[in-house]
Amino acid sequence: MNDESRSKEETRTYQQWFKLADSDGDGRISGNDATKFFALSNLSRPQLKQLWAIADVKRQGFLSFPEFVTAMQLVSLAQAGYELNSDILKTQIDKENVKPPVMEGLDDLLAKKSLTTSAPPEVNGTAQPQPIPWFASKSSKKLPHISVTSIIDGLKRLYTEKLKPLEVTYQYNDFVSPLLTNSDFDAKPMVMLLGQYSTGKTTFIKHLLKCDYPGAHVGPEPTTDRFVVVMSGPDERSIPGNTIAVDADMPFSGLTTFGGSFLSKFQCSQMPHPLLDEITFVDTPGVLSGDKQRTQRSYDFTGVVSWFAAKCDLILLLFDPHKLDVSDEFKRVIASLHGNDDKIRVVLNKANQVDTQQLMRVYGALMWSLGKVLSTPEVSRVYIGSFNDKTIDESFVGPLGRDLFEKEQNDLLADLIDIPKKACDRRINEFVKRARSAKIHAYIISHLKKEMPAMMGKTKAQQRLIDNLDEEFRKVQRDFHLPAGDFPSVEHYKEVLSSYSFDKFEKLKPKMIQAVDDMLGYEIPDLLKKFRNPYD
Repeated sequence: MNDESRSKEETRTYQQWFKLADSDGDGRISGNDATKFFALSNLSRPQLKQLWAIADVKRQGFLSFPEFVTAMQLVSLAQAGYELNSDILKTQIDKENVKPPVMEGLDDLLAKKSLTTSAPPEVNGTAQPQPIPWFASKSSKKLPHISVTSIIDGLKRLYTEKLKPLEVTYQYNDFVSPLLTNSDFDAKPMVMLLGQYSTGKTTFIKHLLKCDYPGAHVGPEPTTDRFVVVMSGPDERSIPGNTIAVDADMPFSGLTTFGGSFLSKFQCSQMPHPLLDEITFVDTPGVLSGDKQRTQRSYDFTGVVSWFAAKCDLILLLFDPHKLDVSDEFKRVIASLHGNDDKIRVVLNKANQVDTQQLMRVYGALMWSLGKVLSTPEVSRVYIGSFNDKTIDESFVGPLGRDLFEKEQNDLLADLIDIPKKACDRRINEFVKRARSAKIHAYIISHLKKEMPAMMGKTKAQQRLIDNLDEEFRKVQRDFHLPAGDFPSVEHYKEVLSSYSFDKFEKLKPKMIQAVDDMLGYEIPDLLKKFRNPYD
């Protein structure tokens, strides 16, 4: 039997086993399912603990079919005497010496299942109704609303039952962020690229994909004039912004708040690609500098960047060695990333265009510029490289430069490879951050309502509160013992509050606040505990 036939036969076998192990028929093997099924392998508990940790690399709390296949391969290796570790699937192993996994008692289980799913005999000449097959797909056997079979499912339910009512009551979506939908929780990890024009953002994406994507334009002039989301799809096509913003299966419905002028500058490029099955890229228009930045865009550019920053898992700031000046618009863009500092990575691209001595000077100048813009005392990590398909000219940069480029590029690519593994942890992190933000927003809005007079002078009182909003923030912080670093931008709130009547805001509802506190203190930790490694 050749390798291809053997692979197909193994896939069919694993599909049969997967359906057997999946007790709910929802396309997911939970920790409870796994402990029952993997016990047939007779591996030790420490081996099974390591097996689950490697297979559930995204820490979702369940195994889908691809992860199940990985788990079965690990069972084979463990039974062949190999020690399980995170790198074992990357090492060269003689497949001829590794037999398929042996699962004791599996044939008896399969026989029982086949008996329960066979068609019942006719009674009085009438065929009896068929039971739902044990291998029913997720589409044919829908789970009830209360079913939680993953961490993401649990976050969805907690949001709907605990956090969303608080956001709706205090109009959080008008001040901070639109209400979340299921597609926001299910979306693939996103990487956004920012930089001035012609710093290599589009070329960087093409370099990772090793091919063009629909709508990609590269040139020395500003070529990308719109926000382009590059994501996986069945075929190569470009979808206009207005269409993608109303698609319930896409996580971009919140962009409708920026209006039609923005949506006309927004598009989605889809194509089938293994990398895009794991990560979505967001290409952005070049940040303007010089006289060009005086021409106002027809939409809130920094607002859109801030919206994407909250959704993204990684933000790459690209610089060109010949354009190190940070323009006023670029400063505003970087300022709009506040609160997402842990996602930012700085890339000095096109570094092969300068020799080693110039690179040293350019690097120092870039660090000096960033120190003026990034309001943190720590020094930012700057990746140096040339992310294009051209080979590095060693005669120009020297052997030291070539070695440096390769190490730096490998470090950045390793950071990108880790994104899908950390996606679930990032979702939890963003959810907790949002809950804390929504709670503080509720305190602020209810405080402004409380400070309004009952009868006369409401207009003057509201204007006084807006003018002294920073002092009102401090009052809220003192009254409720809240951390100052969690409070939003005073200037942003002043701008939004000017179009509202404080008298119509809701009073503080302690039960809603308590529900969110309970969610943060007990329910989220319980959720994580439920879906941790079942062999811990």
